[in-house]
Amino acid sequence: MKITTSSIIFLLTTCSSASALAMDTRRVLVTGAAGQTGQHIFRKLLAKPGYTPIGTVRSEESRQALLAGTAGIGAGEDAAPIPPESVVVCDITSAETSAIDELMKDCDALMICTSAKPAPTGEVNEETKRPIFGFPNGQPELVDWIGQKNLIDAAKKANKEVHVVLCSSMGGTNPHNSLNNLGKITKPDGSVSGGDILKWKRKAEVYLMKESGLPYTIVHPGGLLNEPGNQRELCLGVDDKIPGTSNNSVPREDVANVMIAALEDDSYRGRSFDLVSKPVGDGVTTKDYGKLLKSLDGKNCDYSLGDIA
Repeated sequence: MKITTSSIIFLLTTCSSASALAMDTRRVLVTGAAGQTGQHIFRKLLAKPGYTPIGTVRSEESRQALLAGTAGIGAGEDAAPIPPESVVVCDITSAETSAIDELMKDCDALMICTSAKPAPTGEVNEETKRPIFGFPNGQPELVDWIGQKNLIDAAKKANKEVHVVLCSSMGGTNPHNSLNNLGKITKPDGSVSGGDILKWKRKAEVYLMKESGLPYTIVHPGGLLNEPGNQRELCLGVDDKIPGTSNNSVPREDVANVMIAALEDDSYRGRSFDLVSKPVGDGVTTKDYGKLLKSLDGKNCDYSLGDIA
């Protein structure tokens, strides 16, 4: 469903009807719903009583793939069909934000799972002999800053109580992190543009925390794994330092579980932290997400560290 005036009216009418059946239903906008982490969240909320999730995708092709169960993580054997009216095509980076504004109306929460996605350009760096990466669907400045700012602003216009749960990334305290080099372009005059994905993510995070006035939770996962969740002990930390494990990765499904827990536990509001997991079989599988948060002892990430775009 591409965002048009008629589709928005249909979507809002459908959601209002569902709310009439359950007064405590929470309407949640999930961006990047055809991706991998975003799709975990979207499908879990669809299956969870008390929620009416609306998923946004970048293109009609992505929408059809999500509905067919072939996008991102794909549909498991027991996955329920996704209602077509629950998925909409919306360009979050557009200067014309009326579509996002309409989608955010009557929302209780916003789950931001969109990010610029690097891909090989087919070229090779002559010095390092390594493949050169670009961002075919938009540079980090456009997706991770402008797009996320558009979403945050829409939430602010809709309701000052909209809880924004943002999936970001570890590594932001190091301005020289290799991720920041992806997609950089050297111009004929020697100047460099593009890339700096962690710096643009950090800019959006600071905007959410300092300028939006909205309740927020910011999760910085380590390296994302396409492996089953609910099988590992999770570990939290701040500023790219996590006690209790040297592992720096975490299954996407476990990231989704923590982000959904943030919707259901008010103690997650106003928090910014890093998340990884221990290897399978090491430690005790995390089930109590309130106890997990308490392991931080009240600490939050320090944004005076690292660079902000």
